[in-house]
Amino acid sequence: MRARLRPGTRWRRRLPRPRTLRARLTAGLVVLLALSCAAVGGAAVFELNGFLTGRLDQQLRDVGQRFPASLEHRVKAPDHDGDEHGDTRRQSAGTFGARLVAGAVTNAAVVRSGSDTTSLDAPLSAADARTLAAVAVDARGHSVRLSSLGEYRLMAADGPHDDVLITGLPLEPVESAVHQLEIVAAVVFGAALAATGVAGAVWVRWSLRPLSRVAATATRVSELPLASGEVTLPPRAPGADPRSEVGQVAAAFNRMLGHVENALTKRHASEERLRRFAADASHELRTPVASVRGHAELALLHPGPVPPEVNRALERVAAESARMGEMVDDLLLLARLDAGRPLERSPVDLTRLVLDAVTDARAAGPGHRWTMELPEEPVKVTGDGHRLHQMLANLLANARLHTPAGTKVTTSLETGGTSVVLAVHDDGPGVPKELQAGVFERFTRADHRRRPEHQGGGAGLGLSIVVAVAEAHEGSVGLESRPGATTFTVRLPAARISSE
Repeated sequence: MRARLRPGTRWRRRLPRPRTLRARLTAGLVVLLALSCAAVGGAAVFELNGFLTGRLDQQLRDVGQRFPASLEHRVKAPDHDGDEHGDTRRQSAGTFGARLVAGAVTNAAVVRSGSDTTSLDAPLSAADARTLAAVAVDARGHSVRLSSLGEYRLMAADGPHDDVLITGLPLEPVESAVHQLEIVAAVVFGAALAATGVAGAVWVRWSLRPLSRVAATATRVSELPLASGEVTLPPRAPGADPRSEVGQVAAAFNRMLGHVENALTKRHASEERLRRFAADASHELRTPVASVRGHAELALLHPGPVPPEVNRALERVAAESARMGEMVDDLLLLARLDAGRPLERSPVDLTRLVLDAVTDARAAGPGHRWTMELPEEPVKVTGDGHRLHQMLANLLANARLHTPAGTKVTTSLETGGTSVVLAVHDDGPGVPKELQAGVFERFTRADHRRRPEHQGGGAGLGLSIVVAVAEAHEGSVGLESRPGATTFTVRLPAARISSE
């Protein structure tokens, strides 16, 4: 069913609405002025119409009932002045007179311009006669419309012979003056509205300049990457009169930027200290971990008899030392990448790198099905070959460690214009939804839900290294996962071909 709109809703939707504050203020100013002009113009027209109508009523009172009274004594032959009808002397052109007896019009005449000696009869229709009969006998003016004469102001009074005498003057001069005032008011007020709209727009724009500067500064701040690293905020918004609302907004915004800059500076300093600590700790731990591992391996090589418990303990010490050494190397690599240390930049054959990495993964996980989808031509990128190999090895190890045996893992490589797309797809159980948002964060563990029988695994740094290496090569990493289809996608810039 189609929803029913309330009355006026469709009309309001069609009306254009100003979007900016400047446009709204200007439109509001023009609307208020238009309402004021309409009120002033309406009052002026109303007052002028009342004033002129009052003067017309006064003229009717001054004229009295002489003209309609003279209609009763019309003679059949011309008098000594040649008049055939009643007395038209001192009567202005357009004066109307009528005599009614028992509600019926017996005589009606109108004074024509320059026609003292011509017929004065006023042709009246039946509707006009009813209109005259309906005029109240109260010695007050009444506006009526006669079909043969137009708009008239009539005044009725009782005659001396049980009759009603009606005198009238045309309303055309009044209507003409009122109409002229309406035209003048429309022209003057229209010009005033146009001038006010232009001047108001300029004034509002000038008044809101500080707010526009605040908006421009806020836009520049919103475009800055604030998540990590050192951030340099743009200059503060220019100050304005602190006594104005715009000045108060600008001052509050500048104070907020100061707090944000202070917080970002402290955060960056904390990140730098943590990064240096991780790098220093990783560097310092490499030697003792290697030493422990070496002593454990040396003890295992002792030719003499060793109790089984001691031998098992030494094997565990050697294995955990090797695992700790890998973790220390990963932490040191992440610390160096976070510090922005440049990597080696040389042409890398990504196709050869995929072949080698998949071959190593097939040897490490013979229970999985490893396949490749590679283009016929070699795909090359510019970067650090060792780190790119480590990135791909981590993705393949992640698929091997977190999927059951028999899972098909497909590594594909595609080129698309200025980018290279490297994807690792498996048909395993998928990454749990609650882990997908933070799967690339450091020390994120899957709790072996993708492969319950798996009891080993790293420290949750493999995918973090994948992201760090990709970003160091100006690339990106994405994940799409559902049960039966998990794809890690790495996008890297393609190698630039020299024009020489």
